Amino acid sequence: MPAPIQVWTWPTPNGHKVHILLEELIDQGRGIPYEVVPVAIGKGEQFRPEFLAITPNHRIPAIIDPEGPGGVPLKLFESGAILIYLAEKAASPLIPADPATRYTALQWLMFQMGGVGPMFGQYNHFANYAAEKLTYAIERYTNEVERLHRVLDKRLAESAYLAGPDYSIADIATFPWIRNAERRNVDLGQYPNVLRWHDAIAARPAVKRGVAVLAENQRRGTMTDAERDIMFGKTQFAAR
Repeated sequence: MPAPIQVWTWPTPNGHKVHILLEELIDQGRGIPYEVVPVAIGKGEQFRPEFLAITPNHRIPAIIDPEGPGGVPLKLFESGAILIYLAEKAASPLIPADPATRYTALQWLMFQMGGVGPMFGQYNHFANYAAEKLTYAIERYTNEVERLHRVLDKRLAESAYLAGPDYSIADIATFPWIRNAERRNVDLGQYPNVLRWHDAIAARPAVKRGVAVLAENQRRGTMTDAERDIMFGKTQFAAR
């Protein structure tokens, strides 16, 4: 049996992407052995030297594949790159073989990486975590969250999934950011095509297992001042 891939992660939307993909590969009969290495970001574990040796950006997730290309160990960070790598390593149809469909999947993957993730994250920061509630920032990112939902709803009115008729890494990347919509004060009922898509993905057994990885370790309740300093304050800049 090949040596397991180490998945350095935490139960956030970006972590969930990788957990879900690895579980989907198992259900496809293309499973890649993996072991989870928890990185408790609220405690500052993302600044540990052993993690920074994998990713200079001190953000989860990151992986170490002991049997990378050519049998050479590979360290990889950025969740989108990890999804592409693992799907290709497993020769999974989750990254389409047809060139046109493949690029459509990559297009929507990049839409998540460059739009949905950063904008939803900024909303979450200013609306839920920032010590000072800035009306301009909250309104700006509220509007952007709504706009991105409209873009997704239009696409999903045309297609069962983001890349076309079949589920792909684009859907896996986007779903964790759409779930728990109430945390962004979003009513998915206003976006019926997104709601249909969300519910279909949420019902998948691999998705249920993926979002359960490390779920018992998720932070509950209001962020403490110490956690806020670790996540958003001077601590992170000192590690650069």
